[in-house]
Amino acid sequence: MTPLSLSYQWRRRLYGAIGVVSLFFLILFGLSFVESISLTPTVSVGLIVAIGAAITLISAILLFIFAKKVTSIIPTYALFFIASVVIAFQILQTGGLTSPFISLWALVAFTSAIFAVWGWLPFVISLGAYTAVLYIGAQSLASSSLVTLLLSALIPLAIGLFIWRNQDEVDESTKHVKNLASQLSEVANKSEIVINAIGDGVIAVDGKGIIQLINPAAQELLGWGKQDALMLQYSSILKLLDANNKEVDMANDPIMQVLNTNQQARSNSLTSITQSGKKTSLAMVASPIGSPGAGAIIVFRDVTKEQAEGREQAEFISTASHEMRTPVASIEGYLGLTLNPNTAQIDDRARDFIMKAHEAAQHLGRLFQDLLDVSRSEDGRMSNLPKIVDMTVYTGTITQGLMQKAQEKGLTLTFKPAADDGQKKILPVYYVNQDNDHIREIIDNLIENAIKYTPQGEVIVDVQGADDHVIVSVKDSGLGIPAEDLPHLFQKFYRVDNADRQDIGGTGLGLFLSRRLAESMQGRLRVESDYGHGSTFFLELPRVSGAEAGNIKAQQDAVAANAAIQAQAIAASAQAAPPTLNQVIAQGQQQQANGAPAAPMQAQAATTVPRGESLTREQIAERVRQLEALSREQQTASQVRETPAVTPNPRPIEPPAQGTA
Repeated sequence: MTPLSLSYQWRRRLYGAIGVVSLFFLILFGLSFVESISLTPTVSVGLIVAIGAAITLISAILLFIFAKKVTSIIPTYALFFIASVVIAFQILQTGGLTSPFISLWALVAFTSAIFAVWGWLPFVISLGAYTAVLYIGAQSLASSSLVTLLLSALIPLAIGLFIWRNQDEVDESTKHVKNLASQLSEVANKSEIVINAIGDGVIAVDGKGIIQLINPAAQELLGWGKQDALMLQYSSILKLLDANNKEVDMANDPIMQVLNTNQQARSNSLTSITQSGKKTSLAMVASPIGSPGAGAIIVFRDVTKEQAEGREQAEFISTASHEMRTPVASIEGYLGLTLNPNTAQIDDRARDFIMKAHEAAQHLGRLFQDLLDVSRSEDGRMSNLPKIVDMTVYTGTITQGLMQKAQEKGLTLTFKPAADDGQKKILPVYYVNQDNDHIREIIDNLIENAIKYTPQGEVIVDVQGADDHVIVSVKDSGLGIPAEDLPHLFQKFYRVDNADRQDIGGTGLGLFLSRRLAESMQGRLRVESDYGHGSTFFLELPRVSGAEAGNIKAQQDAVAANAAIQAQAIAASAQAAPPTLNQVIAQGQQQQANGAPAAPMQAQAATTVPRGESLTREQIAERVRQLEALSREQQTASQVRETPAVTPNPRPIEPPAQGTA
């Protein structure tokens, strides 16, 4: 058996008890020198006991003070041993078993069990020696002496051993607690090292928004020291501004959102004002800690440079896409003209080459258009013209326009609200007040993707609604999306890289742009997929009631009517205005330089590629007709220039005389 491992609190209590007994002996020793007080020999304290009591008192005081630092059991055992000797000596001097201090011996017997065999064995040996001396001296022991020995020594010792018999379990529990405390301390140290090493700013706040932790990166970003920032309200350290350089309100504050809802919040459009007044663009993620009201962890980083580079990149992409879209559209148009048997005669082999070039030009045109749209959505230049529309009818119209594409691939495209099942149906009415072009672009992209990635089977388009939102779902029975690709599906230029999709073309921008458009309309776009069994995309938009839709539509119609009247007035005034003198002179000089009268201005054919996955046959035919007309105009102008004409002499232009025909 090993001595019981006592905490420093228990050791302090033991030191205090020994100190009290020692002080009591010293007081009795001091009273013996007071003439007015006469102590009987049974309660008097001798010099040897007083010296021992003084030693134990001083030792007890020192150990009490340094109890946390003195963790070994040896000093405690030594103090207990000295105190036991002092008490035993005092009992022997004051009558032995009849001494009034015999009760202290019972305390010694009880306490000795704490030190296990090192405590009770010396006690039993000394008790046996004392009993033997009594027996040898008196040749017998009185019954009263035996009872006193039992009550003052053996019974307290037995009680002590019984109480402290589970010292092994206590030691084991204490060991586990110490190991756990050590592990927690080690984890805390490692966590602090990791947090301090993170390059992003990290701040921890409690449920009331009081800062409890701030790492060095956050201190550097915000310009606050650790001691200055701790225990302050986060809003006094992290001063946030929105995209309009206005102070963030509670509804848009991601930290307050986490504290109120206990759900993670993100923001990439916040600006922080440092202690020196410098503005820094931040990307922030605020996450809850445990149960509601426990607090939050805020992680943020400086994205000022990244945003500047992003703006430059977006501007370059926008300019390049805009400049290259027109020549690509011209290439596509002339290739279409070449494929027309009415304008050009080519053999089958050349036709195959030109068809491939035409498809490549279409793909390039779509890529430039996607890049231009993405650039506009990222820098806020994407137009947003809300208009009341019935989502059921509008979605049905979009679906109907893609029926032929699905049939050409052998797929069944079904619009569920109007499915022909032999029963009369009343279509549900779900109004939204959003940009109709954005809605068309999203639904077009979702249905075309469903057709593209479904080798066989069906595509089902459905419209459902609740009190506050409308959901358009596009479900297919196609390839499906692997689970590991779902979190990245809406990222820019991301495409699932599987063997079963290598022959399917795409830019990787459609879903990214669709989600950006959905978010710009206060909606969201999400997906559910079972790899190998198909996917379902959900477009969720805010719904407006029928009465509210009627009021908004009336206002929109009034605004459109006023705009039309103003446009007609501007056009009429522009037509009525005569040409200025400078314009007429410039036109005459141009005619003289060309040697022929200028041909009348003709409207040029459109050279831009319509937004969509591909040109329909009707669109190609219309483009060919436009190019043919342009070709005839150019030939006519060339013939006119070849005809000899008299060059008029330059002279001032005068108004015609009255009465001339």
